[in-house]
Amino acid sequence: MRALYFDGEKIRLEPEYPFNRFDEAIVRVVYAGICGTDLEILRGYAGFSGVPGHEFVGVVEEAVDRSLVGRRVVGEINVGCGVCWMCVRGLERHCPNRTVLGIKGRDGAFAEYLRLPAKNLHTVPGDVGDIEAVFTEPLAAAYEILEQVKVDPGWRIAVVGDGRLANLIAQVLSTVVVGLRVFGKHAGKVGLLRELGVDAVVEVESEDLGGYDMVVEASGSVTGFARAVELVKPRGIVVMKSTVAAKHELNIAPLVVNEVSLVGSRCGPFKPALKALSKRLVNVSRLVDGIYGLEEYREAFKRAGEPETLKVLLKP
Repeated sequence: MRALYFDGEKIRLEPEYPFNRFDEAIVRVVYAGICGTDLEILRGYAGFSGVPGHEFVGVVEEAVDRSLVGRRVVGEINVGCGVCWMCVRGLERHCPNRTVLGIKGRDGAFAEYLRLPAKNLHTVPGDVGDIEAVFTEPLAAAYEILEQVKVDPGWRIAVVGDGRLANLIAQVLSTVVVGLRVFGKHAGKVGLLRELGVDAVVEVESEDLGGYDMVVEASGSVTGFARAVELVKPRGIVVMKSTVAAKHELNIAPLVVNEVSLVGSRCGPFKPALKALSKRLVNVSRLVDGIYGLEEYREAFKRAGEPETLKVLLKP
């Protein structure tokens, strides 16, 4: 099959990449999204080599459960060993022996086909289009915040960042609180958030400092953490979403002095994400900036890395 292979230093198109089926469902990839984590992987994050890509929608072509064949699906990306104490507790995403689609020990979605256990797959509702469905995985990551933190509707919440994930997080949190503000740095992205009904700004005012009960850091930048700490109230909560390859120092003293809770947040639940797409609780239609074939991968990654770009899709 055709696939994009990353050898740890460079990515290239392999016209005849070997595909091992094992005892898992085989999914033909319809669309795959390039996200910030993928760009960081190409910079050395996670030490991954193989086929990247973990945001996808596809059609099941082979499965032990024949009822899955022909279904449009999206898939949870963590595959646990099934026997360790984390897996037994239902926390496969934290299994010490897990593989992660396109990120750790498992080829991903930047290819014509991928494989995942059937239990990882979720059928896409008929009223959700293919391009919308690609956003299920990052949207699930946004909903994970609501799984981890009991958000009070009266809270003031800030989101640091204006990119792909930050946009989805802002839309999700806007469904549960009124006092939400996004702090971005790109005029076009901030403008789109405003058009979607989200309070978004570029400049931080003095009254913003120390003014938020919860701050979600989703900037994808090494400077995002410091900004989040500036914005959070004493005894507030900082939720960290960014994964950055570059080494950087974090000053954690303000967290201790102000008794701030720090929450790491990663993958999330697919069911509420698919429900939100089906019920149009979030708007993803304006987030796609380009669609490219695998052979156009150079242009695709260049476009994905541009400051004003939100989402680029690959169509194998």
